[in-house]
Amino acid sequence: MTSPILAPVAEKRPTRRIVHEVALQDDYAWLRADNWQEVLRDGSVLPADIRAHLEAENRYAEAMLAPGERLRTNLFEELKGRIKADDASVPTPDGAFDYYWRFREGGQHRIYCRRQRGGGDETVLLDGDALAGGKSYFSIGGMSPSPDHRLVAWSSDEAGSEFYQARILDTWTGENLSDHVPDTGGGMVWRQDGLAFFYVKVDANHRPSSVWEHRLGGQASEDRLVYEEADAGMFVGLSQTQSRRFAIISIHDHETSEARIIDLTRVDGSPVLIEPRIAGVQYEIEHWRDTAGTDQLFILTNENGAEDFKIVTASLAAPARSQWREVIDHKPGRFILNMVVLASWLVRLEREDGLPRIVVRHLDDVSEHSIAFAEEAYSLALDGGAEFETDMIRFVYSSMTTPAETWDYDMRTRSRELRKRQEIPSGHDPSRYVTRRVFAPTADEERVPISLLYRKGVPLDGSAPLLLYGYGAYGLSMPAQFSTNALSLVDRGFVYAIAHIRGGTERGWRWYREGKLSRKTNSFHDFIAAGDYLAAQKITSRGRIVAHGGSAGGMLMGAVANLAPDLFGAVVAEVPFVDVLTTMLDDTLPLTPPEWPEWGNPIVDAEAFRTILAYSPVDNVKAQAYPPLLALAGLTDPRVTYWEPAKWVARLREMKTCDNPVIFRLNMDSGHGDASGRFERLKEVALVQAFALQTMGAV
Repeated sequence: MTSPILAPVAEKRPTRRIVHEVALQDDYAWLRADNWQEVLRDGSVLPADIRAHLEAENRYAEAMLAPGERLRTNLFEELKGRIKADDASVPTPDGAFDYYWRFREGGQHRIYCRRQRGGGDETVLLDGDALAGGKSYFSIGGMSPSPDHRLVAWSSDEAGSEFYQARILDTWTGENLSDHVPDTGGGMVWRQDGLAFFYVKVDANHRPSSVWEHRLGGQASEDRLVYEEADAGMFVGLSQTQSRRFAIISIHDHETSEARIIDLTRVDGSPVLIEPRIAGVQYEIEHWRDTAGTDQLFILTNENGAEDFKIVTASLAAPARSQWREVIDHKPGRFILNMVVLASWLVRLEREDGLPRIVVRHLDDVSEHSIAFAEEAYSLALDGGAEFETDMIRFVYSSMTTPAETWDYDMRTRSRELRKRQEIPSGHDPSRYVTRRVFAPTADEERVPISLLYRKGVPLDGSAPLLLYGYGAYGLSMPAQFSTNALSLVDRGFVYAIAHIRGGTERGWRWYREGKLSRKTNSFHDFIAAGDYLAAQKITSRGRIVAHGGSAGGMLMGAVANLAPDLFGAVVAEVPFVDVLTTMLDDTLPLTPPEWPEWGNPIVDAEAFRTILAYSPVDNVKAQAYPPLLALAGLTDPRVTYWEPAKWVARLREMKTCDNPVIFRLNMDSGHGDASGRFERLKEVALVQAFALQTMGAV
């Protein structure tokens, strides 16, 4: 079957522009709809000619993937069998209630519930399955009880475009109030009198740029503007202090931040600036009241060269940077990820030598202790809960062989209680698997950590196929956590590997800094070095590696496919950010200005232009043999717009010198987050795994 997009249609002229004396030609610019903003909100308004091409792509994809249909079905049932049908969260205490979510057996969406604290009858607040009925896409964005717990503010996205509409549920009647607020970022923070809430509004270009106050019973058009950010390169976020006294407006990009607070006890409160932004300085704040009744701030920051962050404190009355006093000093190589401030405790999650730990400090006597763990490699997540006056903290622990465990930890008695262990209905025996951490050397004398999972008895003689996953951007780390999905590959003889490449923070902030801007190519070479090392160690071999990544990790896939195509037996790129230069040159696109600190601004910076041009996947496709490739995307994705992977796939088919397939599958009913519903997402996982198994001959 002939692939559908091989050249622009006759009536569409190639787009040409000259930037920094370089002539750029975009033969596939016609794939981008002129009304793309409307398409993000509602995919049904996609122009007919473009829709016809994309639907042809999907028919081609189904035809090419058809031989694996039975395998996909088997994998889906297998993946589904590892999910507890009526799974539920551990209840979170909040005032007089315990809040939790659960699934009904066979249900796709969460049901949000509460009961009286410690027991009592269940009250269903939001039934995700019922709310999703008849909709091709549905996702609940946020749920926030009012201070008196009578009302619940909640939001939903019905297109996959991440434009959330907020509503108010009256828990006494079970009905929604007339209030309806469109185009929010998904989260809400209540004023303490329960008569209004604050939210972030997303503008027409899908940028969270302003904070508004909605008063109950009013129209959204009457809402009060609280703060508006003039710099299109900054994100605006909204959260609440653990004490619930203040709302926090955070203004930030990927390397600079500032914060303003709103006193939630005041009507018509105005935001108060904590410290003006300074390029390269980041800080996050939390509120605490000391024994003398003085309001204090705890501040997590990198100021004054604290690259791996430190914690300082300041009086709320005098919060300027000149008044900051160190509480936890900076230690190079010990990266402080986040902190939780409670009435009597300061808790921090930090990572050193690639492993996370929780450190607890009593705020009265400043004594500290760490929560210890036995395994050599693991993942750890910290949950501060909903309360402030408490001695309890909750954390989630897992490793690549150990299913997730949710623990409540009493910081005063130093005792822990297991509240939930992830159940695998079809069974799981950790003793049948091996997890390891190895390090791949690079040409510039770095060591790239690699987390490995494989089944005992798998021959490590180079014959085993291997899936190598990577991301490497925005300072996000890829935890070595348990994945039920990975077991389907591992049980079929695959080695599953995560390359912790530069661009993440697995080895501290330096690891991130050396994988961005002018050093972005370090991420690509780290990933290739990881594959070369695993082959050299006979854990796999060249051509037996399936490379896998999504979003910025999808850009990684495009780059390594250009640089080292013979290393990989197949490539899977999900929602891949592959048209980097064209996107970064267009400041009307949703994320372009906020992304310049990550990639560079090629509009004004000729050196950034040349750097991006040299690695941008679409711009570096060449006449060579490429491995089989599968690209997945979503029509209403505001982060990686659908035309990026479409153009990339077309260019690959035009240039490649081999018969290996290049397959593009576009979900016409979703955005960046894949299909909605827990089982629908598993169908996409099964598709990826079937592709990996078939291309490696491991079926």
